[in-house]
Amino acid sequence: MSILAKYNKAMEDKDETALRDIIHDDYTFTMHKTGNVLKKDDVVKWAMSGDINREKVRVIYENDEIGIEHAFVTFHDGNKEAVMGVFKYKDGKVIAFETGATPMPK
Repeated sequence: MSILAKYNKAMEDKDETALRDIIHDDYTFTMHKTGNVLKKDDVVKWAMSGDINREKVRVIYENDEIGIEHAFVTFHDGNKEAVMGVFKYKDGKVIAFETGATPMPK
């Protein structure tokens, strides 16, 4: 199973153990829309909160060093975004994730 397949399954299943296993301890998540940078524990807590509902997740490209995907994400507050994500890998885990998000109509 690819790294993104493992990551996406953990996100979909809200499997905290699997998500912690696929995310590197030195992980950073850069959200270019807001400029926020989150660490592993922040992202796992957010993912487990139920605030993130990802639909139409599509892997565009993946190799041993990088993964690129697109998804539509809806949040509890009703906001919806089209999100392009770039995942960087190290030691078979996600070490960095950067996103660009376009707001979508509610």
